[in-house]
Amino acid sequence: MTTATLAGSCPECETDLTVPPMVPGETLSCPECMLTLRVEDVTNGKVTLQMVEVQLRDWGQ
Repeated sequence: MTTATLAGSCPECETDLTVPPMVPGETLSCPECMLTLRVEDVTNGKVTLQMVEVQLRDWGQ
């Protein structure tokens, strides 16, 4: 029995990624550059990833 995986690449560092089945809107971190990525689309076993702008919280200090 094989586990289904999806293939994609980091839009920032272009590392090839293999991820478990995901749906658009889910996020993951690139193991190479640690960037947070969001799944934009899943087509024919390939994921399209988009960089997520991480907003730091302003705690008013």
